[in-house]
Amino acid sequence: MKLLSLLAASTALLLPLSGHAAEPTEKDAIAMVEKGAAYLKAHGKEDLLRKVSAKDPDYLQGTLYIDVRDLASGIVLAHPVNPSIVGKDLTDMPDASGKKYRREIIELAAKKGHGWVDYQYKNPATGKIEPKTTYILRVGDVVLEAGIYKK
Repeated sequence: MKLLSLLAASTALLLPLSGHAAEPTEKDAIAMVEKGAAYLKAHGKEDLLRKVSAKDPDYLQGTLYIDVRDLASGIVLAHPVNPSIVGKDLTDMPDASGKKYRREIIELAAKKGHGWVDYQYKNPATGKIEPKTTYILRVGDVVLEAGIYKK
C-alpha cells in the first residue's frame, strides 16, 4: 500500500513537468495556429474547417483551441468550443469591458497578417470572464485564432 501511495504521489509531482497539467503558453498558441495554417495549405480550407468543427485534438486541447474567421466578412467559419456562433458576424460585439476585439483581430490580420489581441472572454474551464490574449494569423482569406488565458 505504501508503494502505491508513493507511486501516486510521484506521478502527481511529475505531471506539471510533462506538460499535461500546465496551462497553455503563447508558444503553444502560436504552434497550434501554425499547425492549422500548414494543414490548410496542404489540404484546403474546407478540410480544416471540418477538423476544427469536429473537435480534432490537434486543434482543441483543453482551453487552447483554434477557431477560424472569414477575413472579409468577420463571420466565424468554425469554432470547436462554441459552435452556436458559427455563421455569425460578431465583429462589432464587444467583450465584457466594451472592447470590439474581433474588429481589432480583422484589422490586424488585414494590415500585418499576424499578431496578438488582448480582451476579456469566458474561460470554459472556470466559467468566468478572464483576460485572454489571442494569436492571429491570416492565411489567404481566413484568420486562424488561438488564445490563452492570462493569469
